[in-house]
Amino acid sequence: MDYPLTAIVSDLHGNAPALETALADARRRGVRRFVCLGDVVGYGASPRHNLDLVMRLCVPEPRPQAGEGPLEPGLCLLGNHEHALLNTAEDFNPKARQAIDWTKEELNNGGDREASYAYWDFLAELEPCADDGTAMFAHGSPRDPVREYLVPRDIQDEPKMRANFERMSAPVCFVGHSHVPAVYYEDRRLYRPRDTEGPYELGLPEVRMIVNVGSVGQPRDGDSRLSYVLFDGTSITFVRLAYDVERAAAAIRAVEALPDYLADRLAVGR
Repeated sequence: MDYPLTAIVSDLHGNAPALETALADARRRGVRRFVCLGDVVGYGASPRHNLDLVMRLCVPEPRPQAGEGPLEPGLCLLGNHEHALLNTAEDFNPKARQAIDWTKEELNNGGDREASYAYWDFLAELEPCADDGTAMFAHGSPRDPVREYLVPRDIQDEPKMRANFERMSAPVCFVGHSHVPAVYYEDRRLYRPRDTEGPYELGLPEVRMIVNVGSVGQPRDGDSRLSYVLFDGTSITFVRLAYDVERAAAAIRAVEALPDYLADRLAVGR
């Protein structure tokens, strides 16, 4: 099986320095395909910048720039922040809702009309989950791809974990949404990576698992470094990288409509 080395990123959240760092690192590692699990926007100050990159690289027909090398078809999923942009953010907390309201205005008015239409057309076509024949991909969970969180304590929730494994269409499902990297095994084992670790052979298809790739744009495991995963069809590598947190925080603080809290939390990974 020739499965392209794939960088799986999630929860970019309008953080330009983090996404730039992750993409550059992935290309240096020889990645041939990009998969984004959603939440390209929300919280951060650079939604158009991040959408431009994702629309160029994480799509069925990627268009890398000169010197970047060819890529194989990737994909991008619908996250809950994209869903809120397209529908309503009424169930978001006030700070997240402020960010969605500002992001909507930014996409409508921050560029030319043609670019604005392109953003909304792209968002409207996103699917909540996907299966490439080797792996399943979802933003939140196999059971509820857009909204359900999987966090480490859930490994003790047997009904929740069983229900999610029952909805898997492949031996491994990659998710994001909680911003906490972890591997959930069907036999109730839990693994939490703390650094760049791997490659780890997954034992597919005999062993089934759900892999949370963490967050590029807003880590929440007490580590400010961005997180993403490499997958070659049989093994995974967790990648943790420092990026210019201050640049990302300063960009948020420069936008009056965005709460400073969204900048402050980046430095502490919460």
